[in-house]
Amino acid sequence: MSLESHLAELQRKHGDLQRKIDDAMAHPSVDALEIAELKRRKLAIKDEMQKLQAERTRH
Repeated sequence: MSLESHLAELQRKHGDLQRKIDDAMAHPSVDALEIAELKRRKLAIKDEMQKLQAERTRH
C-alpha cells in the first residue's frame, strides 16, 4: 500500500469514527466508556496520520 493510499484509508476511518461518536452522543443510553473508546481510537488514527504526513514531507 502506498503512503498516499494508506493516508486516505486512515482519513476514511477517522471520519467513520467521528460519525460513530456523533451518533453515540445523540443517544443518551449509550455507555460513556464506549464513547471514550471511540475517541481514543480516533486520536490514535489522527496521530498515525500526522506521523505519515511528517514522513511524507521529509521525502
